[in-house]
Amino acid sequence: MSIILITLIFALALAFALGFALGFFKQIFDVKEDPLIVQIREVLPGANCGACGFPGCDGFAAAIAEKNADITGCPPGGKAVAEQLAALVGGSADIVPKTAVVLCRGTKDKSLERGRYIGVKNCRAVKISACSIKACIWACQGFGDCVEVCKFDAIFMGEDGLPQIDNEKCTGCGVCANECPQNIIKMINKDQKGAMVLCSNQNTIKGQVAKACKAGCIKCEICIKQCPEQCMKMENGIPVVDYSKCTGCRTCAEKCPKKVICNM
Repeated sequence: MSIILITLIFALALAFALGFALGFFKQIFDVKEDPLIVQIREVLPGANCGACGFPGCDGFAAAIAEKNADITGCPPGGKAVAEQLAALVGGSADIVPKTAVVLCRGTKDKSLERGRYIGVKNCRAVKISACSIKACIWACQGFGDCVEVCKFDAIFMGEDGLPQIDNEKCTGCGVCANECPQNIIKMINKDQKGAMVLCSNQNTIKGQVAKACKAGCIKCEICIKQCPEQCMKMENGIPVVDYSKCTGCRTCAEKCPKKVICNM
């Protein structure tokens, strides 16, 4: 009985000593947090998505307080958050909302596979190990890396094997675009108007493109030739639109034989 009592007294004394030591060292090494950082942090949405370029909302809040970051740098927060930050630290809250667009139409029924892939089921692993499981090496691989990193449930894999974007939920953070090893997800202004080419195949040989993907741009250049504003040109095998000239007349989309051009 005496051994149990001594052990209990010793444990209580040790706990008291450790608690006192922790409290003492906390006072010595305590770092006072800037009240402004706390206020900024409370305004931010708390997604910790990294779209601002800093390690989470805490890092972004500290950067704003130190004037090392722009108050419009939080895409998930949008204009509402930018306005609240402007009230705290000043600056312009002008911000253009963005959304993601998938530049590929290589669905399961249109994009030819090179063979059976046995390996880690994610797009980056495919890119590193096999370059592509599709005959079109620029195509979406369909494993949904973009879906996994989206913190806003704004992307899902469709039954056709391609990522689908929910524009209502998309905050324009750009994390999906950065994650995609194929670089086929592009961030655009939500209010952008004009033509957009939904194909990333840079192969300039028409026959090879058609064989690899039934939905691929075959480089016929009809869109460029038929554009009344002459706002399109071929770059790296892809028709590129000059939005300062594009009027959204839809001529290119209507003339495209493969229907790979949409009008935003």
